[in-house]
Amino acid sequence: MSLRYHEIAEAGHRILNPFTDEKLELLGEVCRLRPGLRQLDLACGKGEMLCRWAARHGISGVGVDLSEVFLAAARARAASLGVPERVRFIAGDAGRYLATEPFDIVSCIGASWIGGGLAGTLDLLRRALRGPDGLLLLGEPYWLAEPPPGAYQALGVGPGDFASLAGTLDRFEAAGVSLVEMVLADQDSWDRYVAAQWWTITDWLRDNADDPDAPAMREFLDAARRSHLEYGRDYLGWGVFVLRP
Repeated sequence: MSLRYHEIAEAGHRILNPFTDEKLELLGEVCRLRPGLRQLDLACGKGEMLCRWAARHGISGVGVDLSEVFLAAARARAASLGVPERVRFIAGDAGRYLATEPFDIVSCIGASWIGGGLAGTLDLLRRALRGPDGLLLLGEPYWLAEPPPGAYQALGVGPGDFASLAGTLDRFEAAGVSLVEMVLADQDSWDRYVAAQWWTITDWLRDNADDPDAPAMREFLDAARRSHLEYGRDYLGWGVFVLRP
């Protein structure tokens, strides 16, 4: 799906992943955030994590994303939470971003495509990490159970793209990182992320029936509903994994 389709489908979202507000807060507590820590968030979307954690925990940081639409929302969110001086948002390719200073926390939440997959993205994150006590945060899907063959095409993934939860641990260990904590989504988290997009897209189609992208968005909506209900809820998990080198 193109970037514009994401911008349309997720127009009503602040968190651009299957995470609820409560799980985002829990993740901040799990990471033992404190004032003075600095975070780099690659493919930051609307910057909700950086803005929320800056307001609640006193951290500061930098977010990088390709979407000017999402970054505008991120800057507005920072202003609304009173933290525009703590967080900075940069337009650009997160996979090519070169940090000029080290960070205590480096994250990529739900966008491991920036490094060509889990291992490559972890390599990108490590380059900007301050030291061995720093944290890497990776948001990544995993299989709840072995999916039937039809699930791969319906969900738009390959058989080797994800592993089971234990298999994901194996991939972390092979990449040279240690799993120290995690916060996992659940079915309700998925529903609130995916199903809320159906309403947003339906409204957009009503208001933009003559838009050149309308037929593709209608196809996306039909496929998204069916793939989630037939396969996603039962087979696809997602979580943020807290890692150290």
